[in-house]
Amino acid sequence: MHGQSITSEKFTSDGSARIISVRASDSLRPFSTAGIDEWEDYILLIDSRALDRECLSKSLTECDSAMHIVTVGSLDEWQTRNMQVLPSAVLFMIGGRKVSDTDVSAKICALVERFQTSPVIVGADGDELAQLLHALECGARGYIPTSVGIKVAAEAVALARAGGVFVPASSLLAAKEAITPVASRNGCLDSLFTPREVVVAEALRRGKANKIIAYEMDLCESTVKVHIRNIMKKLNATNRTEVAYKIRELVR
Repeated sequence: MHGQSITSEKFTSDGSARIISVRASDSLRPFSTAGIDEWEDYILLIDSRALDRECLSKSLTECDSAMHIVTVGSLDEWQTRNMQVLPSAVLFMIGGRKVSDTDVSAKICALVERFQTSPVIVGADGDELAQLLHALECGARGYIPTSVGIKVAAEAVALARAGGVFVPASSLLAAKEAITPVASRNGCLDSLFTPREVVVAEALRRGKANKIIAYEMDLCESTVKVHIRNIMKKLNATNRTEVAYKIRELVR
């Protein structure tokens, strides 16, 4: 409808869980929905992808029927609501983007500054330790990769609301794997490869795609392919799978 703001309210069968979805336009005046401003406890879910945020909201409320969620596409949309009560937690979903991206980290810092008494939790597609640590450095009180189940995500939000910090086990396990055998691994690989080839070989061992390796090493994808060809030649391997297998054998 042109010239009007749109809200939609969905209730579960027992009436205890409510999802409020907001779509706001810069040309529209702020509006309020009856019965929302007086809430003492709600979670603000920010995700620029409408379908993703609605699906996540529905899943979270089905997992915990006592959870009230307000979904918006941005902080600006929430501000147009002119709500009188701050959320008890803010779940900021960044999708496939990285926390280390300048604009993403700036948004996290802005949310932490705006909601000083409400924990900010970051949700992302990846579970890289570096991204997790970057989120915590920005002031986030949790990091939820989309590889976890909805129950874990709900518990992560609950932990942050209770004053804790959620860190996914997958990131910790990856860190342990990376740190523990690093000395012996480097000793084996250094004798075969150049320093950059060592990094590429390790990435191949972990099954990373060329684009990811190029992004993480700040290289052109064509340069990564050259390194891979050199690694394959030195290992007498015919494909990436064989390279990964032989590297695993070397670092055992």
